[in-house]
Amino acid sequence: MTTSPHPIQPPSAAAPPPGCPAHAGGAGPVRLLESDVAPQDLYEQLRAAHGPVVPVLLPGDLEAWLVVGYNEILHVLRNPNEFSCDSRNWTAAKDGRLTADNPLLPLTQYQPLIAFTDGEAHARLRDSVVYGLERFNRHGIRRYVTRFANDLIEQVAVRGRADLVADFAEPLPAMVLTRQFGIAAELALPLGRAVRDMVRGTETALASNTFVVETMRDLVRAKRRTPGDDFASWLLAHESALTDVEAEEHLRHALVAGIENTVNLIANTLRVVLTDQRFHGSLSGGSLTLPDALDHVMWEAPPLTLIPNRWAVAPVMLGDQHIRPGDMVLLSLAAGNRDPQVRADLSLPMHGNRSHLAFGGGRHECPGMDIGRTIADTGIDILLAELSGLRLAVPGADLPVEVGFISSPLASLPVEFTPHRAAPAAAGDPAPAAAEPPVRPTAPPVAARPRRSRWGWLTGLLGGRRS
Repeated sequence: MTTSPHPIQPPSAAAPPPGCPAHAGGAGPVRLLESDVAPQDLYEQLRAAHGPVVPVLLPGDLEAWLVVGYNEILHVLRNPNEFSCDSRNWTAAKDGRLTADNPLLPLTQYQPLIAFTDGEAHARLRDSVVYGLERFNRHGIRRYVTRFANDLIEQVAVRGRADLVADFAEPLPAMVLTRQFGIAAELALPLGRAVRDMVRGTETALASNTFVVETMRDLVRAKRRTPGDDFASWLLAHESALTDVEAEEHLRHALVAGIENTVNLIANTLRVVLTDQRFHGSLSGGSLTLPDALDHVMWEAPPLTLIPNRWAVAPVMLGDQHIRPGDMVLLSLAAGNRDPQVRADLSLPMHGNRSHLAFGGGRHECPGMDIGRTIADTGIDILLAELSGLRLAVPGADLPVEVGFISSPLASLPVEFTPHRAAPAAAGDPAPAAAEPPVRPTAPPVAARPRRSRWGWLTGLLGGRRS
């Protein structure tokens, strides 16, 4: 079951711009809009019709290239002298074809953020982020994952049923990461809900983004006054001397990316364990480790399926296509992971193979990849040990997947299991008190059943300060 997937649609009746890459090679353009074509099928259609580099049209009939070849994606990632992350190089932005109402604008507008910078500017910003991430106590992270995972499991254990997305995969990364960031514990779950809401592009996404921005602003102010043993303080203490605005934006960027990617990794891994008997039997029998299962999921369902911010700065021959300076290049990590040049047989498990594209590559490779893996590995291990008889409550084919522009998260994962016996309450024990709600910032309302925009994920991850 999918919603809002990528499409192939007929070309526009309007004449293409001169030299439009979407009309190169004699084949018609591919529109990345709405259709009923499943992403895996679409990628193979594109590969068969165009090879590893596909001409596409984006909203506003803006031409671009979609790279679906594994080696071609690595070439783009590893050659910043040919492909820049700075959107100011984009021809469509320079000549005014990227209009103010185009949904690509908030996703591509330049910001002094590691995702949009190159060279010395990128090195300065990345050095501060890497410095902070490297100071994370990996053993401490596992302790917090263990504590919070057990707390979450305890809340559903007596019911014998749960939604492992809403009840486990979504709250766990938020609880762990906010602790590492130095954020007050009472804000962990509201922040996690706000992040998931804003990346879906719902009607409350703007309010959710404002809540996240204000929380990061308050965090920076607090840590300037009283530094602690946390990521925010380490970021501010680095010799790069980040301004308050730079620190706020990079904390926001790291939190959103960390939560969203880790939620997707946990959910996708649990789906594989529960739907693929090869994995379920091997894990329970001890012949397969969870890190092996995580590697396979990174190949099959990477948390981030597409990187949208690369622009050519030199004429390049990529695949069989001539890429011009100023052309936009989209990197389909999910398609690259299924390239027959590197995976001739997709039915073979990818145990222990970490050469996937899930974390990008080159100078912009995700610096916190091991943190997300640690949270997922530890949390899933505890869940599988604590919930006996764990099984899907619906057929695997009915699991809802929200297919968006650059991410395809699992919307829910309903399961059943052997319920735990409730501990008898001692006579005279008072009912547990409800947790005090945070006073400030105030968490925005979150849509109960959000309608996902295909642009929402990237707006949340890369969007600027809108408070």
